[in-house]
Amino acid sequence: MPQNRRDFLKTAGVAGAALTLSDLWLAPASAQSPRARSGPWRTWGTDALKQARALGCTYADIRFGRKRSQALNVRNGQLTSAGGFSFGGFGATPGGGVSDTYGFGVRVIHSGVWGFASSPIVAPDEIRRVVQQATDIARASAMAKRFDVKLAPVPAYDEFYETPHERDPFEVPLEEKLAILTEATSEIQKNKQILFATAQVSFSHDWKFLVTSEGSFIEQSLYYCSCGTSATARTKGQVKTRIYTPGASTAGYEFLVKADLKGNAERVAAEAVEHSMAAPVSAGLKDLVLKPSHLALTIHEIIAHPTELDRIVGYEANYAGTSFVKLSDLKKLKYGSPLLNVYADRTHVGGCGTVGFDDDGVKAQRWPIIQDGILVGLQTNRETAHYMGETESRGCTFANHWRNYPFLRMPNIQMQPGKPGSPTLEQMIADVKDGVLVEGSGSFSIDQQRYNGQFGGNAFWEIKNGKVTRMVTDFTYNAITTDFWANLDAVGPPESWEHHGMDGDAKGQPVQSNYPSHGSSPCLIRKVMVGAAFS
Repeated sequence: MPQNRRDFLKTAGVAGAALTLSDLWLAPASAQSPRARSGPWRTWGTDALKQARALGCTYADIRFGRKRSQALNVRNGQLTSAGGFSFGGFGATPGGGVSDTYGFGVRVIHSGVWGFASSPIVAPDEIRRVVQQATDIARASAMAKRFDVKLAPVPAYDEFYETPHERDPFEVPLEEKLAILTEATSEIQKNKQILFATAQVSFSHDWKFLVTSEGSFIEQSLYYCSCGTSATARTKGQVKTRIYTPGASTAGYEFLVKADLKGNAERVAAEAVEHSMAAPVSAGLKDLVLKPSHLALTIHEIIAHPTELDRIVGYEANYAGTSFVKLSDLKKLKYGSPLLNVYADRTHVGGCGTVGFDDDGVKAQRWPIIQDGILVGLQTNRETAHYMGETESRGCTFANHWRNYPFLRMPNIQMQPGKPGSPTLEQMIADVKDGVLVEGSGSFSIDQQRYNGQFGGNAFWEIKNGKVTRMVTDFTYNAITTDFWANLDAVGPPESWEHHGMDGDAKGQPVQSNYPSHGSSPCLIRKVMVGAAFS
């Protein structure tokens, strides 16, 4: 609904009160004393839902949020950028480029369809205006509806969840963070063949308080951290970069410390130099030994995305396509060899998709996706569960910001390790006559149904007659999803399992980016088509 001048001035008038509340918000609060129990949001949320019911809405929720973010980038010992990476808000604050935004979003169902609106002005009059706006949007959208939204039932909760963490990154001095990054690049530069070295870290904290018309009051405090380094070398005109990516995690500042960027610097520099001298890989059918740091992207693209139910039923298509999977494939489709076992898990400690509750108010859970090579489950939310004939949501609704509409996003999608006594990485290598050992993620390309893909990596070593012989370069492999996983011949034992978070995954229009997360043990895939490529 457009605002006239009088409405705008009225809205501007409440902004002062909202800013005052934001100032009060900045006072520290402990996990033992959740903010929402003593703040005004519970009352404001209850009042908003009463208004929505009076307007004829059959469902409503309001999600208050504060999002803080900081990204630091260092090159050759010098800070090159420091800024927030949050969507929306009033820009970064002085002193380290921390973006700090505060606002709310309202979601309603009226006339059988969704309406959504949000605002950075958190005050009672503005909340009433936004509830009305969301309702008006639903009414207008209903003129073009094809069916009514159906929501799976959910119990009411009154709970608080916080990411397990040791140290709040936003309480750590900027100088301490920069010291870790600059020391890492300085260590890399001790290798005189390095052109330049980079180090980076990103921190994010999301506070959200969800109030629903079904009786839930859910407060969450979620921390994220990602970091890494890179070394670029040049030898005889060939330039190559080696990356060290501990990944991303729901964790505090301790994740950066434990990543040991400096401790890995010498190795990363040496491998960058070796990569710059490497010869291209020969093309042909080869056996691949894939490390967990590489498998994260492959799992993400050809297992996680194709099993999102909104892609399967056509809710999502514009951004990166739909899925080759059909609803009729459940419990029938042979996705891979009997060694392939994959599950979804919102509860894994440190997983980037780990929360207490999704943005529908559904409690975090774990469930199977692929068992013994057969597709048995999908990613659902309250809106899509009925397509599978299920009466409960799997809890996959998420919005990356208070200003954005929540929709289906993937949880942690993990591959189960092999049984105790399964082949180790070294035993897999020993069992390969002609192959490649692949580490890290790199370039990739995928068709619009996640069926035909091409993947690179960050480091590659030739395997000949059971031994790693030399580093190679310019490597990619082709993966027809079900054929690729059908050739899965070995999965490493439980002690070799690693979790790898990724620092971005875009979906939707307007686009939203979240943190995906995938774990696995090393795997041996037989007879994969490898081709030389520029990597």
